[in-house]
Amino acid sequence: MSEPTFLTFDCYGTLIDWENGIVAAIASVAPPGVTVEPASVLAAYHEAEAVEEAAWRPYREVLGAVAARVVAKLGLPASSSGSLAGSLPAWKPFADTVDALVRLVGAGCRLGVLSNVDDALFDRTRAHWLARVPFDVVVTAEQVRSYKPGHAHFEEGRRRITRLYGEDVRWVHLAQSVRHDLVPCAALGIACVHVDRPGQALSAVLPAGRSIPRVPDLSTLATALEQGRWVWPSGSG
Repeated sequence: MSEPTFLTFDCYGTLIDWENGIVAAIASVAPPGVTVEPASVLAAYHEAEAVEEAAWRPYREVLGAVAARVVAKLGLPASSSGSLAGSLPAWKPFADTVDALVRLVGAGCRLGVLSNVDDALFDRTRAHWLARVPFDVVVTAEQVRSYKPGHAHFEEGRRRITRLYGEDVRWVHLAQSVRHDLVPCAALGIACVHVDRPGQALSAVLPAGRSIPRVPDLSTLATALEQGRWVWPSGSG
């Protein structure tokens, strides 16, 4: 590559299959004989998360409060709230995640993560599933005392990437969530790509006149980049 290329990723939802992880965690503590519908769990989860992440507090506390709201919404006993934080390190990557990230590194990209999580929880995910992947920059909610879609992750990511690679670095952020990631990127003029993972798209309205390129998965991205077929998006301000 003729210029430095830095790719950052949302973690849970883009690299890690958090929706199946969340559903499994709630289902595992539901009373015997009670069927947990995945769509209902996820709708309740995303609604509760938007409330609990309005102001920063440790993500373990956020997950506990979200779980309590979810079981209340579903009519489950309060004891069913369990520990989402305890289950998080077991949430698995999407099937293509690790191989695609390794291929991107092999193609000359540098990688980073911008995640709504505590340092310790991400470290456990990284050790368990992503040990083969070198991340040069990791920005967590704990570090910036804020949750996406707030701008702090992206502003701090920009500072760190520029410090490492200079003003000419080509930075692209990739994520599944329109609301958490792509809307703030568009507002800040950061080039971004929608990774169209299965599950709830967490959609939101982009600024007028702004469209976001998409890829169906990370393997497709890696192949296109390796073959020189990828047209890199640009920021808009």
